[in-house]
Amino acid sequence: MALGQRLEKIVRPSGLTLAGESLTFDLCGGLWLEAHRTLVVSDLHLEKGSAYAARSGQFLPPYDTRETLACLHEAVARFDPARVVALGDSFHDARGPDRMEPGDRAMIAALQEGRDWVWIAGNHDAAVNEGVGGRYAETLTLGGLTLRHEPTPGVADGEIAGHLHPCGKVAMRGRAVRRRCFVTDGHRLVMPAFGAYAGGLNVRDRAFEPLFPNGFTAHLLGDGRVFAIGRTMLARD
Repeated sequence: MALGQRLEKIVRPSGLTLAGESLTFDLCGGLWLEAHRTLVVSDLHLEKGSAYAARSGQFLPPYDTRETLACLHEAVARFDPARVVALGDSFHDARGPDRMEPGDRAMIAALQEGRDWVWIAGNHDAAVNEGVGGRYAETLTLGGLTLRHEPTPGVADGEIAGHLHPCGKVAMRGRAVRRRCFVTDGHRLVMPAFGAYAGGLNVRDRAFEPLFPNGFTAHLLGDGRVFAIGRTMLARD
């Protein structure tokens, strides 16, 4: 029996409500807010490959931006949102937009057409504030939800953030899978990184402890469905 099938016998995720707002997890790593017709994505890290080449001479195949935007295009086509919110670290550094290929820049412009497009400032791209369309904000409030890049320890009902690139690892009968995931305790939500080269941090890492002192559920992005798994069932690296 496949590991995914075994997980399905253990967990059956249901819809999630945060601060009275209904949330839908998409397998691409995006978050759909139906009541606001808003698609939220986090940590695109566009132009990470070119940043590594420019700074250290370390070569990564320079196709991460194209691959990330292709996935974003699929999500936009699926939901047809009135608004798209990129939840910070959309570019790997402030010079990222300058290094973009014309075709990738044109794809961003096409995705923005007819939509409210909001770039939330991240720690990698706080200085990016022009040249790629859309509008810029430190945070965005939608109903009972507050969208920002970095999660803030303490009381944060309705907070949706990114920054930590959460991944969950499940080991069963000598096999293991590691997948990007959404993490929530019913009060705040930390989103997975959307970018092709963004990487991930195990949700059992101590960085998550101040945010979820009473535990959490990780919603792992599987093949064809999302698996909701409690903290104690997740393996450490």
